[in-house]
Amino acid sequence: MRDSAVDREWGGTVSVRSLAIVAAAASLVACGCDAGGEEASTKTVEELRSPETCKQCHPRHYEEWSGSMHAYAAKDPVFLAMNRRGQRETDGALGDFCIKCHAPLAVQAGLTTDGLNLDEVPDEYEGITCYFCHNAVDVVGDHNADVIVANDTTMRGGITDPRTASAHHAQYSELHDRNSPRSSEFCGGCHDIVTPAGVELERTFQEYRESAFATTPGAFDSCVGCHMHADYDLPVADDPDTMVPTRTVHEHLFVGVDVALDDFPHREAQRAAIECDLANGTGIFSIAATPDGQFEVLLETDAGHMQPSGAAQDRRMWLRFIAYDENDQVIYSSGDVASDEVVDKPEGDPQRDPNLCLFRDRLYDEEGEEVHMFWDAASVESHQLPTRTDFNVPHTVACTYRTPALPARVEVALRMRPMGLDVLSDLVDSGDLEPSIVERMPTFTMHGAVMHWSLDEDGFDTVKRIEPFPIDCPDQYRCLLQGGDIDSCTPGG
Repeated sequence: MRDSAVDREWGGTVSVRSLAIVAAAASLVACGCDAGGEEASTKTVEELRSPETCKQCHPRHYEEWSGSMHAYAAKDPVFLAMNRRGQRETDGALGDFCIKCHAPLAVQAGLTTDGLNLDEVPDEYEGITCYFCHNAVDVVGDHNADVIVANDTTMRGGITDPRTASAHHAQYSELHDRNSPRSSEFCGGCHDIVTPAGVELERTFQEYRESAFATTPGAFDSCVGCHMHADYDLPVADDPDTMVPTRTVHEHLFVGVDVALDDFPHREAQRAAIECDLANGTGIFSIAATPDGQFEVLLETDAGHMQPSGAAQDRRMWLRFIAYDENDQVIYSSGDVASDEVVDKPEGDPQRDPNLCLFRDRLYDEEGEEVHMFWDAASVESHQLPTRTDFNVPHTVACTYRTPALPARVEVALRMRPMGLDVLSDLVDSGDLEPSIVERMPTFTMHGAVMHWSLDEDGFDTVKRIEPFPIDCPDQYRCLLQGGDIDSCTPGG
């Protein structure tokens, strides 16, 4: 159940849940408690807050994190533009709503109240840092960054028998254990967002909790299980003063669908990792046709949440359907959108595609008019690919098309943009975003959902994947992370 305090106005009273976070964190600091033990570590809290300190002993984890969207959270020009506009249009009532997720340590330390002064905030307080995650001790709610940080020198993790390192104390934590449901609660604490108007803006954790991956005995998988792959072994730390055993460790790329849109470390690696995950997460279940050219394409996702998820009001996922005659001429198309073209054109636009099969959320204000900016929203309407709630029940969604005649072949591809060009252009028009940022928004093709339909010589449907993604794609983005270039890291290259 969501906190009733979300019904307050912007800038209203502090919720009971928020007070609980402050009180719990303050009690840890006041008593001088350090869960790692009595013996002092060699690093202070101030030093441990800096990812550069972590880099000294955890270089691989640091490199992965440094190119992640967690590291980018307070530097993202789209976030900065949207927060700047939101503060202006709400006369500052937006407050810390955005920044408490994008730079939680800065808010907790009192370094910012609205995110408008991030250029003055030290780097170690920006973004979702090593210290914020690994110093977390509890989650007291299921949304809006309700995470308690201990502010001590103990770093928590999912290793059940951690070795105390020379730099800091170490402690096992269910919040960080991929085999514990609490680890998904930890992720959900920040990845579900409810506005003060009560609009459930982001619902990834809520979607996950209702999925078969969370509810089916023997089939449990966590957020960490998908978004922090754990399939390579190495010592967790390079610590000359501590005997560190080899462990199976998590990647710290936190792969989703968002990418850095300006100069930022490991952009190519992050993009390759996203393409790899999208290739394996969504597919075309079937393509069927009638003799008069009626097509039904069934789509499904294997993700532990709906797709698109997260900021689904900003995301655009759609099906491209192109039919060709025997001379290889296009006789029908839908969703064939150019890289610089808006996908979801408004009513009345002569270029609007009436047959577009599109997956996204839509926000509406109190008058029922569609809006782009969440602070204007009074309600949300969802159209997403559903996640599995029962492994024995189909969970497909159908897209239907009628071609003028039965084609010789059809190409179908599922495509995705992390953020719609219409939303970005709105931010440009308000003067909050540089136009060049819009041009850098990628369009991903979900390679597992690129299919070719045709009729065989006996008149039966033939469906095959025509653009398979290499099964060794993890090797590509890991090669890029280690300093390779795109050509040398291409599988088979």
